[in-house]
Amino acid sequence: MSKSKVFFTKEITPESLIRVYRALGSGLKGRIGVKISTGEPGGNNYLHPELIGDIVRLLNGTVIECCTAYEGRRMDAEEHWKAIEEHGFKAMAPCDIMDEFGDMEIPVKDGFHLEKDIVGEHLADYGSVLVLSHFKGHLMGGFGGALKNISIGIASTRGKAYIHTAGVTDKASELFDKLPPQDHFLESMADACKAVIDYKGAENMLYINVANRLSVDCDCDSHPAEPEMGDLGIFASADPVAVDQACYDAVINSSDQGKKALIERMDSRHGIHTVEAAAQHGLGRREYEIISLD
Repeated sequence: MSKSKVFFTKEITPESLIRVYRALGSGLKGRIGVKISTGEPGGNNYLHPELIGDIVRLLNGTVIECCTAYEGRRMDAEEHWKAIEEHGFKAMAPCDIMDEFGDMEIPVKDGFHLEKDIVGEHLADYGSVLVLSHFKGHLMGGFGGALKNISIGIASTRGKAYIHTAGVTDKASELFDKLPPQDHFLESMADACKAVIDYKGAENMLYINVANRLSVDCDCDSHPAEPEMGDLGIFASADPVAVDQACYDAVINSSDQGKKALIERMDSRHGIHTVEAAAQHGLGRREYEIISLD
């Protein structure tokens, strides 16, 4: 079986983002949604408009997001819009909170735990999606990259609760009272990824992970820990499993002595299991080759 291609550059600039996108070869078509995290106010590690604006405009893309399932400013659509504006995204490009007016259910075929995923209803409005992710640690998932951005990121508030509880409840108020065994949560993220990729079509999705500001905490944290290791670069692939595996491996194999905290965060939560489960679902390969653009 051939390995998946993961394009890489150490350079983290607007120009290098466009270069890695073009290296993927197959351009996205139709109305393009660019799925990012707009970042919880107070934190500063999200991908800033100064970095991503050029590629979003090149694609004539719309920044797409959904509301959160935890108490914070982005749980409420009105406050989320204010955060989007404060962080400069509204001035950068059109933006869409996909679950602002409702959500929809899409099926999970042969899921580990879920029979459905609950996503922002506006996902139906986009012909293709660029999943543009900030790779970093995460309090619950171990790390966040492409797979988390597809699953938790595209899920509505109800959908986020549903994934986090492995299908037990879709009520955000009950989320933290009904947390399942850790691997069940990680497998449910893989289930949600399968639902989204099946719904949109694998040929209509591409993935770019920016491995900078490598905090142990997610951009959903309003007070994330300062990064202890240096930036790694940009990874891009048509395969979400491979791109997340490559980022994980790059942290593990880094010569940066500051990597210890991030490795502990990733491995203490068994974060790689989301990648394993997504590979079991046939969403991609863990075997990859790095193609350097430097």
